[in-house]
Amino acid sequence: MNIKGLVSDIQDCYLLSIRGILGIFRRPFYFKDTIEQMDYAGAGSFLIIFLVSLFIGMALSLQLSAELSRLGLKMYTGKVVGISIIREVGPVTAALVFSGRVGAGMASELGSMILGHQIDSLRVFGVDPIKKLVTPRILSAVIMLPALTLMGDAVSLFGAYYIAVFVSHQSGYFYWSSIKDILNFENVLAGSIKPFIFGYLIACISCYMGFSTKGGAVGLRKSTTRAVVMSIIMIIISDFILTRILLYVLGFSV
Repeated sequence: MNIKGLVSDIQDCYLLSIRGILGIFRRPFYFKDTIEQMDYAGAGSFLIIFLVSLFIGMALSLQLSAELSRLGLKMYTGKVVGISIIREVGPVTAALVFSGRVGAGMASELGSMILGHQIDSLRVFGVDPIKKLVTPRILSAVIMLPALTLMGDAVSLFGAYYIAVFVSHQSGYFYWSSIKDILNFENVLAGSIKPFIFGYLIACISCYMGFSTKGGAVGLRKSTTRAVVMSIIMIIISDFILTRILLYVLGFSV
């Protein structure tokens, strides 16, 4: 892709995302479509995020317990694991899983509608396709990804607890005391803001890639792949930028 095409794609994606957000405040309000998308994005993604978060928490606890024990700091496993999960690992992991399942689904569904001329049919009947299709998906992603991240963080902490107590033979009381100590405003704020941004980016990118589908089945495959790849790249980049901004705003020296 040349530079001109890249700039054009960024501009079109930005305009689509703005129209999708503005659709929240304009009638008609498609509540049923929004609820359906929330069910697909939330309930449909819970099990996979549950499993991924559980084993990431267990693996992280196992690895940190082994490394910290060499330094005589094994009792700090809970604190290090908790900060890592709440601030970074939890939001990023949930977003990556979300983009692979929900983002790909959004892109493929909208791409199929483009190829089947269903979008043109909506325009013929005077229905704004952005308002009808994009706005509910943005709303569902922005609402459900933070909820899934919160549940994923809790599952990861319980998985880490199991390893710390029953495998590394640490004190369960001290573990939860460490977790309680790190649940301060700074850590909770850092872990809460990111899922909203990630959900917005995933929905906007996936919807744009779906709407830009052309070329039959091969084009649908390409647009779905691009949606997932671009979502993953933007999650990683935005995570770094948000982390840097939050550290500066919260007064942490780097």
